[in-house]
Amino acid sequence: MCGADIVNAAGLSDIAQRFDEASGYDTAARIQKRCAMELADRIRRIFCGKSPKRILEFGCGTGFLTAELVRLFPHAEIVATDIAPGMIRRAQSRLHVPNVRFEVMDAQRPKPDGRFDLICSSLCLQWFTDRALGLARLASQLSAAGRLMVTTLARGSFDEWRKACDTERVPCGFPTYPEPDALASDWPVNGHGKWDVVDLRDTPADGMTFLRELRDIGATTPALHSRSAGIALRRVIRRFDSTMSGVTYKIAFGDFERHIPKGVFVTGTDTGVGKTLTSACLVRAWHANYWKPLQTGLAEEDGDAPTVRSLARLSDNRMSPSAYALQAPLSPLAAAEMERITIDPARFSLPSCSDTTPLVVEGAGGLLVPVTDDWMLIDLIALYGMPVVLVARSGLGTINHTLLSIEALRARAIPIAGVVLNGAPNPGNRAMIERFGHVRILAEIPLLPSLTAEVIDERAQFMPPPDSIFGPDATLSTSNSEIA
Repeated sequence: MCGADIVNAAGLSDIAQRFDEASGYDTAARIQKRCAMELADRIRRIFCGKSPKRILEFGCGTGFLTAELVRLFPHAEIVATDIAPGMIRRAQSRLHVPNVRFEVMDAQRPKPDGRFDLICSSLCLQWFTDRALGLARLASQLSAAGRLMVTTLARGSFDEWRKACDTERVPCGFPTYPEPDALASDWPVNGHGKWDVVDLRDTPADGMTFLRELRDIGATTPALHSRSAGIALRRVIRRFDSTMSGVTYKIAFGDFERHIPKGVFVTGTDTGVGKTLTSACLVRAWHANYWKPLQTGLAEEDGDAPTVRSLARLSDNRMSPSAYALQAPLSPLAAAEMERITIDPARFSLPSCSDTTPLVVEGAGGLLVPVTDDWMLIDLIALYGMPVVLVARSGLGTINHTLLSIEALRARAIPIAGVVLNGAPNPGNRAMIERFGHVRILAEIPLLPSLTAEVIDERAQFMPPPDSIFGPDATLSTSNSEIA
């Protein structure tokens, strides 16, 4: 039985209730304290005297790690969260400092709350139902070069108890924790991470104390559903006591650094608004590379990538193949389901590119187009963290569509490079979008008599210079009140 099975069976509300009822947590949580202290020391060494401005802690429990973060970074804004309201109340009673805000939150579905320079947690990750998805959602809230630093239980934890169970031929009752290679494969695609596994030893008085203290901290313990199960458990405890010299916790320390490449993500207020045309102009203007991670509608056309290749005069080495190329002219999720394909977000790793050559990534459809059951296109954009070029029609109806798209991007703290208006010039609509969207209009592309490489050469001259998007003097829209 894996950790995800345990969580799915119990349900998140049941987990929260168990931790709420763990009144003896602080007394029994010896390993948790040591683990939090070691993680805090690693965080201290990584930041090396530089304080992160904003910190998100998930699974804060009663505040072991939170207290260390306050000590290390007294001027940082700290948001400490846990799924269990009772744990939050105990942490609040321990820490009365103005720079810490406590919230109840499921870390697998973090609330949009701006960008964080550090996201951290000690011994919470093993409760995730989908570790890779949860880490990706958290990493999408990191600032550029932000760190995600966590600990979790790894394969080999509680081996002494497992051996006693094996000898007595009794099911262990604990989850099977992941190997380091499995943990490494779960890192998000928008950066680089590593794991370091350390042995921590605990010495409970005996097997019964070991189980009782696990229960006292809200952890998983073997269930007793019958008299025979109780008899079997007592045999295991006797075997454990006869050989026990301690209990091993294999603690995996994870350190992930977000990388935001030089480039933009081109998306639109709708399908057919001119994303491919805009992408071709940007690629040509910036001598950029191009990638379309998701392509649909190949049953009716050749796709956007060949169009950009032709219009922008791109060589093959400046293009990367789509992660998914689907036949039906539908949303990626619907098109994939028609072909009995399951889209795996792990395949959306950004192509390798140099620090000097920009990358233009073109989306599929609008922001809230479903990619998987858990991902919309906007989630992919948030994961990459690249500034967004939003393409919109210039005519009637565009104000509403454009402002709604801007609101959705800002709700996830996604930087907006600006808007490209496609179609007959409309000064009134342009002024309203600038005024109420607080964004720049990067370019206006008029109705074109034809689409040729020569036309793209001419329109590329009207695109903004790359340094204005991702250079040292870049001006990006970050809020509803300013362009920063």
